Parts: sequence; structure tokens; C-alpha cells
Amino acid sequence: MNIVDQVPPKSVAAGPLGSAAIEVAHLTKVYKQTRAVDGISFSIARGSITGLLGGNGAGKTTTIAMIMGLVLPTSGRVQVLGYQMPQQSERVLGRMNFESPYVDMPMRLTVRQNLTIFGRLYAVANLRERIAQLADELDLNEFLDRANGKLSAGQKTRVALAKALINEPELLLLDEPTASLDPDTADWVRGRLETYRRTHQATVLLASHNMLEVERLCDRVIIMKRGRIEDDDSPEGIMARYNRATLEEVFLDVARGRVKEAAS
Repeated sequence: MNIVDQVPPKSVAAGPLGSAAIEVAHLTKVYKQTRAVDGISFSIARGSITGLLGGNGAGKTTTIAMIMGLVLPTSGRVQVLGYQMPQQSERVLGRMNFESPYVDMPMRLTVRQNLTIFGRLYAVANLRERIAQLADELDLNEFLDRANGKLSAGQKTRVALAKALINEPELLLLDEPTASLDPDTADWVRGRLETYRRTHQATVLLASHNMLEVERLCDRVIIMKRGRIEDDDSPEGIMARYNRATLEEVFLDVARGRVKEAAS
């Protein structure tokens, strides 16, 4: 069996009716003596955008890796689109995707070649037409046949977004999608994400250190610290509870241990 055969097409039946896009129960990951994720639980509704916040080492990346089935939990349970991960990952891998500017695509291949490879991995039907559609929507035509290694940071981000959308995923996992971008390009990327979520009723889990981005995009925010969930609410609810005007102020309070003082 080749790699393409292992990823089912989007016609695979959905999970149980009413199931959440993501359900995490008592999830724990221990690396030797370090508890990277410490017994967290949450459920994410389909069609929502949820921000996963926390400082470096808070457990965000490990949590996302377990949701994707790339890292085995030490204990606890992960369910994605109604199926257990990683035990039933073959039922959902073709219906989700991941994007991060820290994961580069092959530098010598052109944008078109990279998108073709990833499209084949996801068994995308009418792949040539899908790449042309994404090139138009994400303004890639000017450099579609240029090597990935010769692109600017903003161009690489647009290509990474195209790769993440190649299979029209129901669930999109994003890790710092606009890191190192200028404000104009970052705003452009956010706009495309909002449009995709709205037109496809997709679910988005966003890990970001850009608090303005989270305030703009997210319906809900989960804040992690040292592997645990410190707070979980809408951006407005969290800012009101901590008596802060911005999420950045809340983030700094949590990171610096000033939460009780700020909330009193």
C-alpha cells in the first residue's frame, strides 16, 4: 500500500452526529520526569475558532501533536471528528490539516510541485483544478513555478496556507500562522482564514503568541501554563474576569504569576 492509499478521501462518513470537532479528556504526556501536558480536558465545537495560548513550554505544541495523532498520550483520551486518536486516525487524517511557518516544504521543488505532492498524499480529486483555484484565491500565480527556497517569508506563508487548505479540511490546526510577517501580509492571511472558516463551516484550532490576532479571530481562548489549563472562556470574558483591556495584558499576568493580584 502506498502513502496515498492510507489517507481516505473526504467521502468517508462523518463521526457520530453531534460529536465535537475535538474532545480531550484528562490528557497527559510525560517525557521522563517532565509533565509536558498535565491532565487537561476540553471540547471544541464544530465550526468554531479556538485560540490555544501559553508561553514557551506551556504544552501547546505537544497538545496539538497528540490531537493529530503524532504523539502518543501517556494517559487520557483524544477524539477528533467523532473518532479516537490515534487508534482511528485513518478515519480523519484526510479531513484535517496543519500549518506552521516553522515547518518548511522542500526548498528545491517549485510551489506547484510541492502542492501536487501534498495533494496526492491527501488523494485530492481534480488536483490540477484545485491548485489553480488556490493559486487564484491566495495570489500564488506569480510564483507558482518558482522554487520554494527562493520565496520571501510572506510568499512562503501563503504557500503553506495553500498546502493546509489543499484537501478542504473540516479541521485546521494552526501553529503561529503569521509569525514574522509584516502587518499587511498578516492581516491578509487572517482574512483568508476567516473566509475559509465561514464558507466551509470549518473548525480552527489556533496556537499563537499574537494576542491581537487571537482577539480578532477566536470565539474562545484556552490558556495553558506548565501543561495545565489556567483559563478557558471567550476573549471578552477572560479580559473582563482579569480586569484587563487586552489579551496581551492577561497573557503577561498569567505568564508572570500575577493572576490573583490582577483579578482581585
